Amino acid sequence: MGRDVSDLFTFDEFLTHWAAERPDRVALREEDRVYSYAGLDDLTARAASALIAAGLGKGDRIAWIGKNSDLYFTLFYGAARAGIVMAPIGWRLSPAEWAFIVNDTRAKMVFAGPGFEGLADQLAGKLYDAPAIVGAGDAWAMIEGAERISFEPSATDDAVLQLYTSGTTGNPKGAVLSNRNLFALRKHSSELDMPYTKWEDAEAVLVAMPCAHIGGTGLGIMALAAGLPGVVLAEFNPDGVFDAVEQHGVTRFFMVPAALQMLLMHPRCTSVDYSRLKYILYGAAPIPLELLRQCIRVFGAQFIQAYGMTETTGTISMLPPEDHDPAGNARMRSAGKALPGVEIVILGPDGQPVPAGEVGEVVTRSSNNMLGYWNLPDATAKTMTGDGWIRTGDAGYLDADGYLFIHDRMKDMIITGGENVYPAEVESAIFGHPAVQEVAVIGIPDPKWGETVKAVVVAKPGTRVEEADIIAWARERIAAFKAPRSVDVIDALPRNASGKILRKDLRAPYWEGYERMVN
Repeated sequence: MGRDVSDLFTFDEFLTHWAAERPDRVALREEDRVYSYAGLDDLTARAASALIAAGLGKGDRIAWIGKNSDLYFTLFYGAARAGIVMAPIGWRLSPAEWAFIVNDTRAKMVFAGPGFEGLADQLAGKLYDAPAIVGAGDAWAMIEGAERISFEPSATDDAVLQLYTSGTTGNPKGAVLSNRNLFALRKHSSELDMPYTKWEDAEAVLVAMPCAHIGGTGLGIMALAAGLPGVVLAEFNPDGVFDAVEQHGVTRFFMVPAALQMLLMHPRCTSVDYSRLKYILYGAAPIPLELLRQCIRVFGAQFIQAYGMTETTGTISMLPPEDHDPAGNARMRSAGKALPGVEIVILGPDGQPVPAGEVGEVVTRSSNNMLGYWNLPDATAKTMTGDGWIRTGDAGYLDADGYLFIHDRMKDMIITGGENVYPAEVESAIFGHPAVQEVAVIGIPDPKWGETVKAVVVAKPGTRVEEADIIAWARERIAAFKAPRSVDVIDALPRNASGKILRKDLRAPYWEGYERMVN
């Protein structure tokens, strides 16, 4: 497979290397558009040249609002080569949420993906810095018409990607990731006998999760690092996944359990040839045992659970295939063991490590840990320590063998279908409703999505709260996946002595009979 590439750490190094080593090999594919490594090297160098010609330089931001796209990856890789930072923004967010993130990035250019031609109108009057808003057709013309110039490539520790993660207090925060964050951890596995970290020449990677998430963009990066084809789906859909497996030789993909369930329920599922599919990575929630059994029976692939967060550039621990037993075992409830090169420790309330089996906060240190939150020194200091540890906000324990078990979220975050939702954000969207005096938002278990959002409200005296009305009100203000699916009305919210709402008490009846407070 050519020389060892574990000493390459930047996009520029990888693109240059593969263009020389395997120029004609497929690098990227979306629908009928196919790019070789030589072609992608040239196109991304032109993208970098075009951005530089437009006045952007190292450390400047560009934003993407759209679905997964060959254009997105061309712009991202090109920008990254020159140290210009890409901030992909979730296409399912509301225009107000788009505007907040664009303003926060201070992006000089905002690229609208295919199908988002109305973006300029949707953002009109909402942006501070008047960035250029560039449609897909104009972006391609800009890249293809650019003269390839020489530029100083970004260094290992330069920022290249800014992913937004919803904040516990409402506004999303930009986690700033460097070349090192995205590529360095592979070096530790390269000397070990872990077959699932090795790649064969005939493999291909499917990018099906949204590019605004590390589980989307990160899979594209995984393909590039291995010098293999990245097969891009604009968005997850079962037919697209089946076609990618059958026609384009996809051997691995990452999906949330809810998406796997959708594949199984599709009428075409049982007739697809999965003989080339080797590994299915999943995350955001453990896999229900019955779902695992069905998946193994139908797909015949090996399963790997990945645990991580945006701030840790994705995966920091992994439950390997050998621990996935269709008969069930205790380890399948865990998030696996720390990856080579990753430290995971459990700290008690006093900030000291606790013994095996004792619950505390999960903290981690590795080359995966972000540079910090964009322009938020206080939030960065709360999450990261001076000596490189990140506090995950998850409560868990390590067993005697080093397997990590997530027990609860110390933050009130809800994960529904792989999307992070923070109660504070939903509560502030509902709070202005004329019939609502108080509101608390919780996650309740759901067999399909892992968890769903429930609002618990106290009505203003003399008013009546209608569930459908509250849901519609929320959907006008925030992305539909964040809006509550159900609404309970109660007389008073439970509070502690200092007046803080006790969400745990609200959640308790729904989680009765579950071993953990996460699903």
